Amino acid sequence: MSATESAVQLARTAARAAADKLAENIVAVDVSERLAITDVFVIASAATERQVNAVVDNVEDELIVRLDRRPVRREGRSEGRWVLLDFGDVVVHVMHDEDRAFYALERLWKDCPLVDLELEDGGAATPAAG
Repeated sequence: MSATESAVQLARTAARAAADKLAENIVAVDVSERLAITDVFVIASAATERQVNAVVDNVEDELIVRLDRRPVRREGRSEGRWVLLDFGDVVVHVMHDEDRAFYALERLWKDCPLVDLELEDGGAATPAAG
């Protein structure tokens, strides 16, 4: 079973909101066949702690305004290095570039299919190297 259409739409909205704040290497991984707790991981990078927090703020604001969805849980905000926003069927990871390279989430979930985020700027949606 693959991710639900509502989860894919939520992931796309989150990705566009992240891209609006210049997040880089935005990818979405369909983890629905491997995890029972969520359908999609959205992963995005930012160069500084301030930018990580700006991306997080914009993702939250967009999902609240456009889709009336609030995160069930938020972790890591005070450090600004790796912030996790749990929206139930979608989990958004906004990571500092250094932490993203170190933890390499894409490699951990490499057997899972990627979700087409339909971002206009193809450069923002390219997977991180590694």
